[in-house]
Amino acid sequence: MSKLKKPLAFLVLCTLPGILLPAEISVNPTVDETIKQINSLPTDDIWWTVNGKDMLWNFKNLNKIFPTTTVYRKGQVRTLKLKANHEISRFPVKTGNGTMYFKDFLDSDLSTAMGVLILHKGDIIFEHYPRMQAYEKPVYWSVTKVLVSSLISILEDQKKIDITKPIDFYLPELKQSDFKGILIKNILDMATGINCSEEYVDKNSCYYKYSQTVGDGYWDETSPSNPYEYIANLNVGRYIEQGKQFDYSGVNTFVLGWLVEKITGMQFQDAFSEMIWTKIGAERDAAFFAPRNGIPVTHGGFLSTQRDLARFGLLFTPSYQVVSKNRLISEQHISYLLNQGRPELMGFLYGSQKIPNELKHNVYQWDMVYQNNDIYKGGWAGQGLIVNPINDYVVVWNSYFKDKEESEIKLTPIIHQVLHSIQREK
Repeated sequence: MSKLKKPLAFLVLCTLPGILLPAEISVNPTVDETIKQINSLPTDDIWWTVNGKDMLWNFKNLNKIFPTTTVYRKGQVRTLKLKANHEISRFPVKTGNGTMYFKDFLDSDLSTAMGVLILHKGDIIFEHYPRMQAYEKPVYWSVTKVLVSSLISILEDQKKIDITKPIDFYLPELKQSDFKGILIKNILDMATGINCSEEYVDKNSCYYKYSQTVGDGYWDETSPSNPYEYIANLNVGRYIEQGKQFDYSGVNTFVLGWLVEKITGMQFQDAFSEMIWTKIGAERDAAFFAPRNGIPVTHGGFLSTQRDLARFGLLFTPSYQVVSKNRLISEQHISYLLNQGRPELMGFLYGSQKIPNELKHNVYQWDMVYQNNDIYKGGWAGQGLIVNPINDYVVVWNSYFKDKEESEIKLTPIIHQVLHSIQREK
C-alpha cells in the first residue's frame, strides 16, 4: 500500500458508522510513563518531596521534567578499562536479615542503590547498575558543589583568585551584602558565620528564599526570582564570627559559582565545559538542572553518567592521565585538600565528645577528608563521590529514599566499608 493510500484507507474506516477510536491514544509506553510521572509531581510543595519509585524516576529523568543547561564534551573518548575485582561483589554486608554479599545487597529490596562504580589506578574494578542504565544521567545533588570548588582551585593555581581575599574584592556587587568582608577561604569551607543555613521547611528563611530564586525550593510568581540580586542585598546578619564554625549552605556554593562567572566572563556551565568537561574524554555531554531563568543550580544540580563523573574524579588521583594528558587539578591543590583543612570547624558537631579518629576535616566544599586519605562529597538522598589521591581510587554512587521513613539501608556507609576493606587488602 502506498504512503498516500494507507492513511486514506484509515480515514475512511474511522468515519464509517460503528467504528470508534480509542478514548486515549498511547504513543509509546515510555511517553505514557513520562506523562504520568510529570502529572503526579506535587503542585503545592517542592517537586522532590516524593519518595520510592517516583523519586527514582525523577532522579533519572530530571531533564524530562525541567530545563537544563548543557555541559559540552569534546574530542576522543578516553576509554576506561575493565579489570573486575570479583572479591568486591562478595564483600559481606551485615543487615537485619543476616549477612549478604555486596552485589546481592545492591540488588535486594533492602537497598535503593541505583548504581555503584569503583575505579582503581584508572581501571574499573566494580560496576553495577541495579536500578538504572549505564547511559542514564542521574542528578548528583550536593556532589555538584565540588565541581564548583574545583574551578576555583584551577583559577587559584592560575593566580586569578586569591582565596585569602574577601569575596567583595572580586565581586563588588556584594559590598552591600552580608558577604562583604567574608574571605573566599571561609566560603569554600562553609564557615561564613552568616545566618543563612540550609533550610527547606521555613519558607520565610534566608536559605529557602534563595532556593526559590534558583527553582530548587517551591516557588510561585510572588517568589524572588533573581539569585544574584537576592544575595547582593542579603541582610540577615551573622550568628558567629567568620572562620569559627562549619555551617552548611548552598548559598556559599552559588557565590563561588558567581565568582567563577566573574573571573572567566562565562556562565558557569560554559566555564565548566571549557575548563574541565571538554578535557577529560567524557563519553557524553552533561547538564545542570536550571528550572528558573536558565540559571544552573550550582549547589546541587549536576547530571551525568557515572563513568563520566568518575573521569572527573580521576583528576584528583595519580591516574589522571587516563583521562587528561595535562594535570587539571594541581598537586598543590590536592595536598591542600589532604593537609590544610581546619578540624576545629567541625568541633561544635561533636560537642564535648572527641572528633572520631578516622576523620580529619572538611575543606573546599568537600564534606570530609578521612585519615586514610579518602576525600568525600555526599549528596542528599544518597549520592556520593570519593577520591583517594594516595591509594588511587575513585568511587561514584547514586541512591534514593525508599519511603517517607527512609527505611532503606543507607548505601553511603556501606560504600565506605567496602572501600576501606579493599584498600586494606592492597
